[in-house]
Amino acid sequence: MSQPARKYHLCHLNVGPARAPLFDPQMAGFVEKLEEINNLAYRSPGFVWHLQIDIYNPEDLAMYGEPGMLFNLSVWESVEALFTYVYRSDHTRMMQKRQEWFGKMEGPNYVLWWLPEGELPTLAEAKERLAYLAQHGPSPHAFSFKNSFPSPAEALPDETPADGALVLQAAPVTPQR
Repeated sequence: MSQPARKYHLCHLNVGPARAPLFDPQMAGFVEKLEEINNLAYRSPGFVWHLQIDIYNPEDLAMYGEPGMLFNLSVWESVEALFTYVYRSDHTRMMQKRQEWFGKMEGPNYVLWWLPEGELPTLAEAKERLAYLAQHGPSPHAFSFKNSFPSPAEALPDETPADGALVLQAAPVTPQR
Protein backbone atom coordinates (compact mmCIF):
# COMPACT_ATOMS: atom_id res chain seq x y z
CA MET A 1 0.00 0.00 0.00
CA SER A 2 1.39 3.40 -0.91
CA GLN A 3 1.86 6.11 1.69
CA PRO A 4 0.02 9.43 1.32
CA ALA A 5 2.03 12.10 -0.46
CA ARG A 6 3.92 14.41 1.83
CA LYS A 7 2.68 18.00 1.78
CA TYR A 8 4.87 21.08 1.66
CA HIS A 9 4.57 24.74 2.56
CA LEU A 10 6.35 27.70 1.02
CA CYS A 11 8.87 29.60 3.14
CA HIS A 12 9.64 33.26 2.49
CA LEU A 13 12.49 35.41 3.81
CA ASN A 14 12.46 39.09 2.91
CA VAL A 15 15.30 41.40 4.00
CA GLY A 16 16.21 45.03 3.59
CA PRO A 17 18.84 47.42 4.93
CA ALA A 18 16.99 50.19 6.78
CA ARG A 19 17.93 53.72 5.71
CA ALA A 20 17.81 54.82 9.37
CA PRO A 21 17.35 53.30 12.83
CA LEU A 22 13.85 51.85 13.17
CA PHE A 23 12.52 54.63 15.40
CA ASP A 24 14.10 57.48 13.44
CA PRO A 25 11.49 59.86 11.94
CA GLN A 26 12.58 58.70 8.44
CA MET A 27 11.21 55.21 9.28
CA ALA A 28 7.96 56.44 10.88
CA GLY A 29 5.75 55.59 7.90
CA PHE A 30 7.08 52.03 7.87
CA VAL A 31 6.71 51.52 11.63
CA GLU A 32 3.18 53.00 11.63
CA LYS A 33 1.99 50.51 8.97
CA LEU A 34 3.86 47.43 10.21
CA GLU A 35 1.12 46.03 12.48
CA GLU A 36 -1.57 46.70 9.86
CA ILE A 37 0.39 44.94 7.11
CA ASN A 38 1.24 41.99 9.35
CA ASN A 39 -2.43 41.65 10.31
CA LEU A 40 -3.33 41.70 6.62
CA ALA A 41 -0.97 38.77 6.09
CA TYR A 42 -2.44 36.85 9.04
CA ARG A 43 -5.93 37.20 7.51
CA SER A 44 -4.82 36.36 3.97
CA PRO A 45 -5.82 33.04 2.40
CA GLY A 46 -2.90 30.63 2.52
CA PHE A 47 -1.05 32.27 5.42
CA VAL A 48 0.46 29.69 7.80
CA TRP A 49 3.05 31.26 10.13
CA HIS A 50 5.18 34.36 10.76
CA LEU A 51 8.27 34.72 12.96
CA GLN A 52 7.09 37.04 15.70
CA ILE A 53 9.58 39.64 16.86
CA ASP A 54 9.20 42.54 19.21
CA ILE A 55 10.37 45.67 17.37
CA TYR A 56 10.90 47.36 20.74
CA ASN A 57 13.38 44.68 21.81
CA PRO A 58 16.91 45.37 20.49
CA GLU A 59 17.80 41.67 20.79
CA ASP A 60 14.94 40.71 18.46
CA LEU A 61 15.97 43.38 15.96
CA ALA A 62 19.56 42.11 16.07
CA MET A 63 18.54 38.48 15.36
CA TYR A 64 19.51 38.75 11.69
CA GLY A 65 23.09 39.44 12.71
CA GLU A 66 23.67 42.49 10.51
CA PRO A 67 23.11 45.94 12.03
CA GLY A 68 20.22 47.77 10.39
CA MET A 69 19.02 44.74 8.41
CA LEU A 70 15.27 44.28 8.85
CA PHE A 71 13.72 40.95 7.96
CA ASN A 72 10.48 39.03 7.71
CA LEU A 73 10.24 35.23 7.80
CA SER A 74 6.91 33.60 6.99
CA VAL A 75 5.30 30.39 5.75
CA TRP A 76 2.49 30.10 3.20
CA GLU A 77 0.46 27.29 1.67
CA SER A 78 1.60 28.05 -1.88
CA VAL A 79 3.49 30.38 -4.19
CA GLU A 80 0.15 31.69 -5.41
CA ALA A 81 -1.08 32.55 -1.91
CA LEU A 82 2.07 34.54 -1.09
CA PHE A 83 2.09 36.17 -4.53
CA THR A 84 -1.51 37.32 -4.05
CA TYR A 85 -0.68 38.84 -0.66
CA VAL A 86 2.49 40.56 -1.92
CA TYR A 87 1.22 41.89 -5.26
CA ARG A 88 -2.59 41.97 -5.10
CA SER A 89 -3.36 43.38 -1.65
CA ASP A 90 -2.73 46.58 0.29
CA HIS A 91 0.79 45.24 0.84
CA THR A 92 1.56 46.58 -2.64
CA ARG A 93 1.21 50.17 -1.37
CA MET A 94 3.92 49.48 1.21
CA MET A 95 6.18 48.04 -1.47
CA GLN A 96 5.76 51.17 -3.59
CA LYS A 97 7.31 53.20 -0.74
CA ARG A 98 10.12 50.78 0.14
CA GLN A 99 12.81 53.04 -1.35
CA GLU A 100 11.93 55.63 1.32
CA TRP A 101 12.78 53.14 4.07
CA PHE A 102 15.24 50.62 2.60
CA GLY A 103 18.53 50.85 0.76
CA LYS A 104 19.47 48.73 -2.24
CA MET A 105 20.73 45.19 -1.82
CA GLU A 106 23.68 43.91 -3.81
CA GLY A 107 21.94 40.57 -4.26
CA PRO A 108 18.37 39.31 -3.94
CA ASN A 109 16.27 40.80 -1.15
CA TYR A 110 14.06 37.73 -0.74
CA VAL A 111 14.11 33.98 -1.19
CA LEU A 112 11.48 31.23 -1.40
CA TRP A 113 11.83 27.51 -0.68
CA TRP A 114 9.72 24.48 0.23
CA LEU A 115 9.54 22.90 3.68
CA PRO A 116 7.55 19.83 4.75
CA GLU A 117 4.18 20.77 6.23
CA GLY A 118 4.33 20.98 10.03
CA GLU A 119 7.96 22.10 10.12
CA LEU A 120 9.06 25.71 10.66
CA PRO A 121 12.07 27.40 9.09
CA THR A 122 14.89 28.78 11.18
CA LEU A 123 16.44 32.17 10.55
CA ALA A 124 19.82 30.48 10.02
CA GLU A 125 18.31 28.25 7.32
CA ALA A 126 16.61 31.24 5.70
CA LYS A 127 19.85 33.20 5.56
CA GLU A 128 21.61 30.20 4.02
CA ARG A 129 18.91 29.94 1.34
CA LEU A 130 19.22 33.65 0.50
CA ALA A 131 23.02 33.32 0.21
CA TYR A 132 22.56 30.22 -1.96
CA LEU A 133 20.18 32.06 -4.29
CA ALA A 134 22.64 34.96 -4.58
CA GLN A 135 25.56 32.66 -5.35
CA HIS A 136 23.94 29.97 -7.53
CA GLY A 137 20.74 31.48 -8.91
CA PRO A 138 17.26 29.95 -8.74
CA SER A 139 16.91 26.21 -8.13
CA PRO A 140 14.52 23.99 -6.18
CA HIS A 141 16.71 24.77 -3.11
CA ALA A 142 16.19 28.56 -3.28
CA PHE A 143 14.13 30.53 -5.78
CA SER A 144 12.09 33.66 -6.52
CA PHE A 145 8.64 34.43 -7.86
CA LYS A 146 10.10 34.96 -11.32
CA ASN A 147 11.81 31.57 -11.28
CA SER A 148 9.78 29.45 -8.89
CA PHE A 149 9.70 25.68 -8.63
CA PRO A 150 6.90 23.30 -7.66
CA SER A 151 6.95 21.68 -4.25
CA PRO A 152 8.68 18.29 -4.13
CA ALA A 153 5.22 16.71 -3.91
CA GLU A 154 4.27 18.38 -7.22
CA ALA A 155 7.52 17.64 -9.07
CA LEU A 156 6.85 15.87 -12.35
CA PRO A 157 8.00 12.24 -12.63
CA ASP A 158 10.55 11.99 -15.42
CA GLU A 159 11.27 8.87 -17.43
CA THR A 160 12.34 5.94 -15.28
CA PRO A 161 15.98 5.05 -15.94
CA ALA A 162 17.06 1.47 -16.68
CA ASP A 163 18.03 0.92 -13.02
CA GLY A 164 14.42 1.60 -11.96
CA ALA A 165 15.20 4.66 -9.82
CA LEU A 166 12.56 7.38 -9.91
CA VAL A 167 13.89 10.73 -11.11
CA LEU A 168 11.87 13.85 -10.34
CA GLN A 169 11.93 16.75 -12.73
CA ALA A 170 11.45 20.16 -11.12
CA ALA A 171 9.82 22.41 -13.69
CA PRO A 172 9.75 26.16 -12.95
CA VAL A 173 6.31 27.57 -12.19
CA THR A 174 5.45 31.25 -12.60
CA PRO A 175 2.33 32.68 -10.94
CA GLN A 176 -0.03 34.59 -13.20
CA ARG A 177 -0.08 38.35 -12.61
